[in-house]
Amino acid sequence: MVTLPYGDGTIDLDLPDCDLTVAEPQGAEPVEPRDAAERAIADPHGPRLREIADPDDEVTLVVTDVTRATPDDVLADVLLSELAAAGVPREQATILLGLGLHRPMTDAEISEGLGAAADLAVNHDPEATVEVGTVDGVSVEVNERVAAADLVVSTGMVEPHQYAGFSGGAKTVVIGAGSESFIRYTHGPDLLGQPGVRLGETAGNPFRDAIDRAGDAIGVDFCLNVTHQRGAILGAAAGRPRPVVETLAGRARAALAVEVDRAYDAVVAGVGAPKDANLYQTTRAFTYLVLGAHNPVREGGRVVVPARLPEGAGDGTGERRFYRYLSGANDPSTLYDRMRDGYEPGAQRAFVVARALQDAELYVTNSESPAVVESCLMHARGSVAEAVEPGSDVLVVPDALNTLLL
Repeated sequence: MVTLPYGDGTIDLDLPDCDLTVAEPQGAEPVEPRDAAERAIADPHGPRLREIADPDDEVTLVVTDVTRATPDDVLADVLLSELAAAGVPREQATILLGLGLHRPMTDAEISEGLGAAADLAVNHDPEATVEVGTVDGVSVEVNERVAAADLVVSTGMVEPHQYAGFSGGAKTVVIGAGSESFIRYTHGPDLLGQPGVRLGETAGNPFRDAIDRAGDAIGVDFCLNVTHQRGAILGAAAGRPRPVVETLAGRARAALAVEVDRAYDAVVAGVGAPKDANLYQTTRAFTYLVLGAHNPVREGGRVVVPARLPEGAGDGTGERRFYRYLSGANDPSTLYDRMRDGYEPGAQRAFVVARALQDAELYVTNSESPAVVESCLMHARGSVAEAVEPGSDVLVVPDALNTLLL
């Protein structure tokens, strides 16, 4: 019996007729988020935040949205305390919710995510942006509250990312508080098709490099990031974005890597909240496995993902575009070839899903939105047992978004 995450709870996996192998990363000793954040703030990469802040500064703090399991209530409180130590009044700080092209957060989500700092929060509007520079000849635009700030600070989660290698660092501001123009460039087929754009790798990664250079153009002064495994925080780092990402990516790699020496008939991938709220986010488990460093699915095999999907495909601009492309396609190969000519920002998840569907089938089980799943070139089943053929050789990856298969 294996336990898998499902929404905010779990489900038990029992496949008595199958040969099961469980891919469990070595992990690391969890840390208490506030203690780790305070240690990171006190010993950052570069000067302390209190040393670069001025009492007259207007500060914009960009935080992650509900698609990331970042303890932003703790991180925001630690950052606001550090700013207060520099003499910056609380009312001179704005917390901008880094939505990118995801849907706005509700008042309840803001309150739950930011706690006592929720009154400082506003949702990012990708249309309320101004140009601050260029990268590779492409306009870098950022929320006007960021552009007008004297000091730009961010939180972030350094976790495996399909394109950036690992998320976090300047990405929270560049994408989370950016406009469609730069998202279109970074998530377009030309950049995503370049060698080096891959899960788990930051060195020599053109996507990561473009994000970092855009962060320089914006002027991301300081960040406080964490890394995690299955919701448990493994460490924090603060200061300049690049070394923060490298520090935490190194810790994450050591904790999350698992060697796999063969291919399997089926791979069962756990996701859980907040990523299994919609199909857009849930498919990350599928593409991370199939398009990662080592594809563990044999030719003609399948990936099975139990996911709640209370939001269906998703409610944001990017999620709606993702759904439109997949639901309007007849087969993944034709869709992939068509999208290689370009697509709107947000639709890149449909592009990579179409690529992965050429190598493996995707079954989404236990969901509240089976019709949405079936309309998107995928298969819906009521349970994992219904999606796995008896006698299959099965690899179970309980935390698929935070496991690096090598």
